[in-house]
Amino acid sequence: MKHFMRFSKISKAFKEVPSQYVYQINPIQNFEQIKQFRVIDLEGNLIAKEYNNIPKETLNQIFDLMLTIEEMDNILYMSQRQGKISFYMTSFGETATTVGTTAALQPQDFIFPQYREQGSFMWRGFTIEQIVNQCIGNHLDGGKGRQMPVHYGSKDLNIVTVSSPLTTQVPQASGAGYGFRVNGENKIAATWFGEGAASEGDFHSAMNFAQTLKCQTLFLCRNNHYAISTPTDDQFKGDTIAGKAPAYGMRTLKIDGNDLLAVYNGVKYAREEIIKNKEPFFIEFITYRIGDHSTSDHSVLYRSQEEIDSWKSGNNPINRLGLFLKKQGLRQFNDEHDNQIRKDVKNRVIAALKHGSEQQSPSIHDLFTDVYDEVLPHLQDQYTQLREHLTKYKDQYPINKFKGGL
Repeated sequence: MKHFMRFSKISKAFKEVPSQYVYQINPIQNFEQIKQFRVIDLEGNLIAKEYNNIPKETLNQIFDLMLTIEEMDNILYMSQRQGKISFYMTSFGETATTVGTTAALQPQDFIFPQYREQGSFMWRGFTIEQIVNQCIGNHLDGGKGRQMPVHYGSKDLNIVTVSSPLTTQVPQASGAGYGFRVNGENKIAATWFGEGAASEGDFHSAMNFAQTLKCQTLFLCRNNHYAISTPTDDQFKGDTIAGKAPAYGMRTLKIDGNDLLAVYNGVKYAREEIIKNKEPFFIEFITYRIGDHSTSDHSVLYRSQEEIDSWKSGNNPINRLGLFLKKQGLRQFNDEHDNQIRKDVKNRVIAALKHGSEQQSPSIHDLFTDVYDEVLPHLQDQYTQLREHLTKYKDQYPINKFKGGL
C-alpha cells in the first residue's frame, strides 16, 4: 500500500501532453537548412530589406582598418620569412568578421580570442607597435616575452590573452558570461573559435553550460573552410556548425562573414538579445581563409591556387565593402589615398620592427613572477641559484641582452 500511494502521487503530478508523441517510427535526419544573413551582394549592392544603418564615419574607419591589417599582415608575414620574427598568422579574407564584430560590441564586453583576431585588438586601440613588440618578445611586450608570436592580450582593452591549446577559451567565456549574468552586469563574453574547434569536447561542454546556466555569452564561430589542412567536408556533416546550437536550445544565426554590414548587424542584434533575455547566442560566420594557416603551413599542398584566387577576387570582404561605400556615395575613392594608407602602414611596421629588434629581452627575474600573487620561497630560491650561476659564468651568457642584467 505504501508503494502504491507513492506511485499514485507521481501519476497525478505528471501531465501527459499528447502532442509530444507520434505513434509510428518516424526518424528525423535532415532539419531545414539555416540560411545565411546577407546585407550586400558580391558587387556591393544593397539587397537586405531590413538592416540598421552604420554611421558613415564608422564605415570608413572600418574600411581603413581593414586595409591597415591586410598591409600589416603582408609585412609581418614576409618578416617571418626573413627571420625577423619566428612565427606569424595572417587574417587575409577574414577581417570583416573580426573588425565588424568588435565594432558592434561594447567596450566593456570581454573578448576571448582564438588567434586570428588582429582586427578585434586594433579596433579597440592595440597598436602596430604593440603587435610587433609581442611578436619579437622584447621587454616592451605586455606579455613579457612568455608567449609565442600573435598571442596578444590586453587587460586594459578587456581582451583575454590568446591561448595556444585549441578551444580552451570557449568554456572560459561561458564562465565569464555566467558571472556577468549573476552580477546583473551590462556586459557579455564574446568568444572566437574555428569550425575545427567545434569538434573538441570543450566546445560542447561550453555550449551546454552556457545554455543551462543562462550565461551572457556570445559564441562566434568563424568557418573559414579549413581546420589547418582539414576541409569542412572531412570535419562534419549536416548544416555546418550553426545547426549544432539549436540542439542545446540556443538561438543561432548564420551570417555571410565577408559581408561587413551583415556581420555588424548580426552581432549588434545578438548582443542586445543576450542582455535582454539573459541567455547565450550563437553566430557562425561563413568566410574563407585566403592565407596559409600560419607561417608553418603551405596551403597549396591541400587546396588549389585557383580556389584561393576565386575567393580573393570574387568574394573579398574589403572589395565588397569598398564597392558598397562607393555606390552609396559614402567614400570618395582615390587610389592615391588608399595606396598612401598602405605605404604609411608599411613604413610604420618596418620602423616598429627595427625599433623592437633593438630592444632588450624581458628581465631574467620575470621568469619567476606572476605565477603566484607573490614570489614564493621555493621560486625565490631558484632565482637566487640562477643569479649565482649566471654571476659565476657571466662570460658564457649574453647578460646584457636582458633588461636590468642580473
